[in-house]
Parts: sequence; structure tokens; C-alpha cells
Amino acid sequence: MLITDYFRKFLHSSQSSGILLIISVGISLLIANSSLGESFQALLDQNIGTDIFQLNYPLSIWINDGLMAIFFLLVGLEIKREIVEGELSSFKNASLPIFAAVGGMVVPALVYFLFTQGTEYEKGWAIPMATDIAFSLAIISMLGKKVPLSLKMFLAALAIVDDLGAIVVIAAFYTDQIHWDYLGFSAVTVAVLVALNFLKVQKHIYYLVPGIFLWYFMHHSGVHATIAGVVLAFTIPTNISTTEISPLEKLEQKLHLPVNFLIMPIFALANTNITFKDGMVDGLFTNFGYGIILGLLVGKVVGINLFSWISVKLKISSLPDQSSWSQMIGAGLLAGIGFTMSIFIALLSFKGHPEIQDEAKFAVLVASGISGIAGYKLLKSVGKRRMRAKKADIK
Repeated sequence: MLITDYFRKFLHSSQSSGILLIISVGISLLIANSSLGESFQALLDQNIGTDIFQLNYPLSIWINDGLMAIFFLLVGLEIKREIVEGELSSFKNASLPIFAAVGGMVVPALVYFLFTQGTEYEKGWAIPMATDIAFSLAIISMLGKKVPLSLKMFLAALAIVDDLGAIVVIAAFYTDQIHWDYLGFSAVTVAVLVALNFLKVQKHIYYLVPGIFLWYFMHHSGVHATIAGVVLAFTIPTNISTTEISPLEKLEQKLHLPVNFLIMPIFALANTNITFKDGMVDGLFTNFGYGIILGLLVGKVVGINLFSWISVKLKISSLPDQSSWSQMIGAGLLAGIGFTMSIFIALLSFKGHPEIQDEAKFAVLVASGISGIAGYKLLKSVGKRRMRAKKADIK
């Protein structure tokens, strides 16, 4: 086999993208805690752009609000395709991620509040609510066929609803000011995109150009700009039960490579550069540390599975196809990977208090690491048992 064949397989492997993402996290942590740390942070803080149209932002903002909007566009495309013609096409299947996401936001916030009520830390109640969609999906993708596709789509849908919920929370509780005029412009742009879909316009360019304007208006409205990617995705045309490839599927195919092997690694490099300092470990064993760690590690898995169990028992929803409750617990653990959005909320919660911010970031990193490893191990173990059982049945 030629080296190019190996390279081609690597590029198209979801496991490879997950490995690359984890390597990027390791590199980022090494840089942050080396002599290059200050230079790297200065690079992220460097303004890029122009003051014309108020588009002069630090590099970190372009990564988190710009590149990640493209990531959200891809995830939105995948979710829409599944809703229209895939695993989420029935109400029972589609309702489960919504119930799970609500539980995965409410219970962690309650856990955090129980530990921090009446203290200076209680305003960070939203920190453990968030699921890092990039990392959670990367890790579950590394499991390959040991995890059913339906469970991966469940986690993707849950993470989308979770992130949208976090964005609403940020807008309602952590945004200094909402610019309603820009929100109005966003609504008009969405109406244009819906009209294009209604008129069955097929070429991507007619959606992507208004999509850029939508991102601009959302960003200036005070609402997190990445939501523009999801909204744009849901206006891209698709088809039902036909062999002809749709505009949605074409765009999805074009985005997979740059998102998995460029955008996500850059995102990881820019957002996990946490500098370890004296006293950080001690900070884990305080009410503040317990609130974040137990909120993500315990609150997430309990909330997701409790609300899922209630919706299934009430026959409102059904479990993902070929999935078990053990695998749902594993998915709940992966949802405890907070990382970027949790860190972002921590920065908003404790503006002007860098020491508290650092403690929060370290607690999020530890909780996310434990959740990711535990979820991966559990899903891998369950997947192996199920594969052995299938082989035994065939014999």
C-alpha cells in the first residue's frame, strides 16, 4: 500500500481527528507552561482586522467567534440531515436530546449552587452547564464501531441544544448589553435565507454570502456569534428519500476535512493554554472547586440520564437505536467535558478577578479530563461486550 493511501485513510478517519485534537490540547498546555507562554498569549491577544465596520478583534476572538461558527455550521448540517431523514426524524428520537440537554443544564447548575450559595462564587452557577461539543464528539468518534451511530447523533444533538442553552444564558445573565437593532438585522437576514430555501435555490453561494452578514449582525448584537452557523445550516436545502445528493450533503462533505483537521486543532490550541500556578491544586478541594468538578462530572451524567429516563418512561421519547442505558451513562460522562464554553462563562462570571478565573479554568480542565477518560473507558468496555455477544449469537 502506498504512503498516500495511508495518508488518505488518516484524513478520512474520525478517530484521527480526535487524536489530533487531544495532541493539540497537550501542545497548548506545554506552550502555556513554558518560556513561550507569554509570547503565545500575546499572539492570541494581537488585534487583527480593520476598524471599518468594527471588525478589529484579537486573534482569539476570530478563532472562537469566527472559525467556530464554521464548526457549528457543519454540526448544524449533520443535525438537520438526521432530523429530516435520519436517526432524529421521529419525534420520539428527536425529543430525547432536548430533555437530556435540559437535565444536563439544570442539575449541574443546582449542584454548583448547593456548594457556593452565599459566597462570592455563586454568580458562576452557569460554569458547569456547558458541554464542549468539539471535544465530546471527538472522543466518541475515536470509539468507531464500538458505539452505535445513533448514540453519536444523540450526543451531537444534546451538545447543540446544550450550547444553545448556554448561549441563551450568556445573553440573559452575562451580556452587558443587547443591541436590538443588530438583532433585528439578524432576523431580516434569516428571513432572506428562509425565502431562498422556499424558492428552492440550490447554489451554496446564495446562502453563504447572507450567512456572513448573519454572523456579522449576530456578533454585533451581543449574542454569541457561533449561533449564526447553526441558523444558517437549517436553511440549507436538503431532500427526503432520494438518491440525488442535496446541497446540504455537498456542503457537509466539503466542510468535514477543514473543520476536523484545521479548525478544531486551532481551536484547541487557542483555548486550553492554561498556566499552572501554585495553589491551583488546593483550589480543587474548596466549595468552589467541588461545585465545578461535581457539577460537570456528576451533575451532567445524573441530569442527562434522569431526564432521559423520565421521558422514556412517560413514552415521550425512546432510547437511541441499538443503545443501552450503560451507553447513555457513558454519553452523559462525555457531556461533562466543559472546556471552552465553561471557561468562557468563568471568565465572564469573574471579570476583574484573575486569580478566581485561573482556579475556575483549572477545575474545568480537571473535571473535563476525568469525564472524558471515564466516558471513553465505559463506552469502550460496553461496546466490546456487545460486540462479543453479537459474535457469540452468530456462532
